[in-house]
Amino acid sequence: VQLQASGGGLVQAGGSLKLSCAASVSVFSIKTMGWYRQAPGKQRELVIEITGSGFVNSADSVKGRFAISRDSVKNIMYLRMNSVEPEDTGVYYCKHEGWDDVTTWGQGTQVTVSS
Repeated sequence: VQLQASGGGLVQAGGSLKLSCAASVSVFSIKTMGWYRQAPGKQRELVIEITGSGFVNSADSVKGRFAISRDSVKNIMYLRMNSVEPEDTGVYYCKHEGWDDVTTWGQGTQVTVSS
């Protein structure tokens, strides 16, 4: 499995950003796929994840602001970020967990939210 994350950048607080994670395999035949982020000096944390059946789990801090979606034709997972806050700044990583319990991480894309 190979994952390629993209779409990061600099955005003002209150703005929106859409991240993409292109996968070399189906984004539906999965155990889970998700987005994690790591802020400077902090541990990597879950942002939002989705199971193969479509169940979504997200951090309380992003509920109502961030959404995860998938494109079955392009094999891309998206993270739509709305109403971003400076606290959303960090490197965003996509993660794939297959039914073989193998976990793969993408290379990360930087998101910086200015106040």
